[in-house]
Amino acid sequence: TKFAARVADSAVLTVGAVLGVRNQTERFVDYVQDNNLPCVICITKMDRERANFQKTVDELKESFSLNPVVLYLPIGAEDNFKGVVDIAAGKALFFAEDGSGKVKSGDIPSDMEDEVAGLRENLMEYVAETDDDLIEKFLEEGELTDEELALGLATAVREAKIAPVCTVSALKNYGVGIVLDAVAAYLPSPDQRPAQVGTDPAGELVERKGTVDEPFSALVFKTMADPFAGRLTIFRVYSGKLSGDSFYNSTRETSERFGHLFIMEGKEQRQVEEVIPGMIVAVAKLKETVTGDTLCDENNPVLYDALEPMPPVISYAVSAKKGDEEKLFSSITRMLDEDLTLQLTREEQTHEVLISGVGQVHLETVGEKMKRKFGVEMELRLPKVPYRETIKGSVTVQGKHKKQSGGRGQYGDCTIEISPLPRGEGFEFVDSIVGGVIPQQYRPAVEKGIVEAMEKGVVAGYPCVDVKINLIDGSYHNVDSSEMAFKIAGSLAFKKGALQANPILLEPVLELEVQVDKDHVGDVMGDLNSRRGKVLGMDATDKYEIVRAHVPQAEVQLYAPDLTSMTGGRGSFTVKFSHYEEVPAHLAEKIIEQYNNEK
Repeated sequence: TKFAARVADSAVLTVGAVLGVRNQTERFVDYVQDNNLPCVICITKMDRERANFQKTVDELKESFSLNPVVLYLPIGAEDNFKGVVDIAAGKALFFAEDGSGKVKSGDIPSDMEDEVAGLRENLMEYVAETDDDLIEKFLEEGELTDEELALGLATAVREAKIAPVCTVSALKNYGVGIVLDAVAAYLPSPDQRPAQVGTDPAGELVERKGTVDEPFSALVFKTMADPFAGRLTIFRVYSGKLSGDSFYNSTRETSERFGHLFIMEGKEQRQVEEVIPGMIVAVAKLKETVTGDTLCDENNPVLYDALEPMPPVISYAVSAKKGDEEKLFSSITRMLDEDLTLQLTREEQTHEVLISGVGQVHLETVGEKMKRKFGVEMELRLPKVPYRETIKGSVTVQGKHKKQSGGRGQYGDCTIEISPLPRGEGFEFVDSIVGGVIPQQYRPAVEKGIVEAMEKGVVAGYPCVDVKINLIDGSYHNVDSSEMAFKIAGSLAFKKGALQANPILLEPVLELEVQVDKDHVGDVMGDLNSRRGKVLGMDATDKYEIVRAHVPQAEVQLYAPDLTSMTGGRGSFTVKFSHYEEVPAHLAEKIIEQYNNEK
């Protein structure tokens, strides 16, 4: 939806008359306003039980700055929803009960005349305020002619100053045609929209108007993985005409050839010879082009801003349900082309493959789509938390490996000082050997043995980090010493010393930025505290509170669905890694106990 809003000329916002404004409504309105799109509002499900038109309109006015203005007022509601009053035309339209979508003009019900008069005056006032000449006439005469009202209404809608409100029952086909008429009458064509602004190769701003006389330009906003046609690239034409067999991709700085141009009509593809501004076009099997790329005339290049996907907020470890890993990851790779909000990564420490998305429903939808398109099922499970180990104390220990079993034996002996480093410093090895107590060729083996031992830790099997090793002493045997013997000695020394140096567990801490309406901010802050979170601060916008907090990763693996449940779907968040910090002792004991039980 976010990408579609970027390439649209206008929008139709649908809001249910029963449930009213929801989280999805708010998100959609944000997309509309971010792109300054003219909008028609359609209040749906007027035939449903508890449908309330006025309550929904009031919610829209309270929640958004779209300036919703009633253009069609429902006659009746629920089972009695039978028509609408056209406020601009001043007449009633009654629906045919056979579901044909036909309407019949009639008189406005007498009990609605006063309400209609008030709404008509309100409509005139809104329209007049968008034009100096109209407001002057309205103030002098108190009304506008039907022609002035119609022209002013169209201008006000196209300039996104007001949003006309219609109402329908899509199930019964009541009022659907009226909404389509409103779209045709009031929403702009491509050449009525402001010119698209991009940059030329020199970085200078250039404009492309939505006319056929301009050089060709387009933006790729979607890629589809078709099991038969392969990859379909879908773009919106902003300017000019395209009729050949190639175009220039200014994002990749390369030309692309294609076979045919298609218009998507549901599941069908209709081939066309030429495309013009406003058209949504598909081409198959492009080699270089991906979602977000700009297409243009090579002789008149332009580059539009790339599409920015929403960052992922939830991750699962993924595997194939029936063991066909190759087919699974091949299918996911094709889905990555189609969905920029989807990510596939490998966690180096846990060796798990993680699939990440913008919500649990998002990942479930991806799974259903892969099963339908490619016949492969994925299994999701919570990922392992990549804990780490470190030490808090300093010790000096000896590691000695001596083995004699006939013939040449094994001998390695080293003494090391182990001490903690500041968080995030990793590992430091210092060779402080004086003289030849350990020959030079064996000292790297000591370090290698220590590094390998650190990879598995000493208390719970997690990598040990932020440790300084100082090699200070040792001994060797002329015959029995070897690199392997000193490697084992180094490993023994580290394991022994780390256990004596007050080992602790570290856990990853994430930085969350939670956007929530003011009614739920208290619940969100209380919940973050219950997850061992530390609130860093708060910011406010016109509609939302933004809470910033540090929270352990182990506590927020399912935060996306939890936040949705907590806020009724009206909260969202972003997340990024912050740092590692010590796990509280009582929790560390449980993690260590679980590790020992699984050994």
